[in-house]
Amino acid sequence: MVDLSVRIGDLTLQNPVTPASGAFSWEYNDVIDLNRLGGLVAKTICREPRLGNPTPRMAETEAGIIQSIGLPGKGIQYFLDHIVPEYAKFKPPLIVSASSEDIDEFALLASELDVPDVDVLEANISCPTRNTTGGNFAMHEEHTRKVVAALRAATKKPLWVKLSPNAGDIVSVALAAEEGGADCLVIANTFLSLKIRTDNFRPALGNKFGGLVSPALKPIVLRMVYQVAKQVKIPIIGIGGVTKAEDVVEYMLAGASAVGIGYAGFRNPTALVSIIDDLERWCDERGIEKVSDLIGAVRDDDMEMDTLAAASIGV
Repeated sequence: MVDLSVRIGDLTLQNPVTPASGAFSWEYNDVIDLNRLGGLVAKTICREPRLGNPTPRMAETEAGIIQSIGLPGKGIQYFLDHIVPEYAKFKPPLIVSASSEDIDEFALLASELDVPDVDVLEANISCPTRNTTGGNFAMHEEHTRKVVAALRAATKKPLWVKLSPNAGDIVSVALAAEEGGADCLVIANTFLSLKIRTDNFRPALGNKFGGLVSPALKPIVLRMVYQVAKQVKIPIIGIGGVTKAEDVVEYMLAGASAVGIGYAGFRNPTALVSIIDDLERWCDERGIEKVSDLIGAVRDDDMEMDTLAAASIGV
């Protein structure tokens, strides 16, 4: 039987399947066994209470959902007192997603999350509906380097940094996050999107813009994971369009050590454990003893690596 465990820095996950932040809660335990997951990822929290964005907050598309929730929550103290104890009932490590519009406040939040039952800090520096210096630091490499360095100095916890697919050059941003002290890169947050209603000509979301989650985005994020993995030395978590075991395999072949699942869990809460079962079966059928052997194992050494050079060759 295949060994599904993977290493993310000093942390071992029992398998490479985790939920994506904002698409999960400990209450999923009512329908699936949370102890089977590779990790538990809490919804992004902010230091102060937030009401979130105006409604409507979600809109369907032909192939996914545009959402603009706005990071609502009751603040850090409520999270530590009431939410962390709920996650502590389960065995997988707790990965806490956190965000702020201010670097100093972000660092303070990181220090306040440096508590025993929190295993990883996932820095959400890429909220798509915020500007580059107010929460979506990942749009710019220098902003990324500054905020990650501040977070690294504020916590001893493993620091995972969630990047934006909306950045013009995600490789440069990824390198800046690595230089700032990130232990792992999470690629990627949602794609900034817009939907307009044809019955009243108004934007479908109360915040106008939102983040698109869709299976159709997987090839785009997969390309980003592949490109970043060629340049950085730290692990990568791939997030975007994972709906089946073969998607996990693709991300790992491209260089990811694990994946996050969002949309598939919305559509079917049992999807995460089904994908774990199917991944185990897929590996056993092919005689793969360790799933970690798939990381970066894409066979492309004989192919042109430069995108522009490859495009100039034609077909």
